Amino acid sequence: MNAPVTILLSALPWVAGWAVHARVLHGRLNTARRDPLTGLRTRDGFTRRATALLKDPRAVVLLADVDKFKQVNDVHGHAAGDALLAATAARLAHAVGRAGVAGRLGGDEFAAVLIDRDGTAADRFAVLARVLARPVDTAPDVHTTVSLGWVRRADHPAEDLSGLLRRADEAMYAAKRGPARVRRAALGRLLATVAGRRAGRRGAA
Repeated sequence: MNAPVTILLSALPWVAGWAVHARVLHGRLNTARRDPLTGLRTRDGFTRRATALLKDPRAVVLLADVDKFKQVNDVHGHAAGDALLAATAARLAHAVGRAGVAGRLGGDEFAAVLIDRDGTAADRFAVLARVLARPVDTAPDVHTTVSLGWVRRADHPAEDLSGLLRRADEAMYAAKRGPARVRRAALGRLLATVAGRRAGRRGAA
């Protein structure tokens, strides 16, 4: 047996060990990017995928926030609140599909990016709002709605993900004050204050 073959054979266990180690690390990284309650991507995982999707001018950014969530926890308990969050996440992920991405940004706030190939985002989100308002099987006494704000990537081509989320956030805050619970971001400058948007999320609407 010549020297190169001997060296190769002696290196095989080391290479195999590193391959297993890399696979384990990859699995742990994927787990860390998933929210344990809902299974959706956490903010970091969502940001990576969403940023890639925003290269397509047909991309749409959606922000969703459960209305009166604090009241749900106070009246029905945290188990009911968790069931509501899990159901909201599952319904959102189903609506977005594998071609898009949905994530839980924290608390009762969710975000999604999808490619609106046929220009029907407004109709799809109107349907989604009704779906998200349905009672949860495991918490049938809980009745609430989910406010949605969305923005087209093409309307603000100079904005990055952060800027588009701010615009969707402003639209969502406006939706909380209207009957439709869905609002598209305006083409003009951002108007609502951060304090105002946060106040709207705490259950005032």
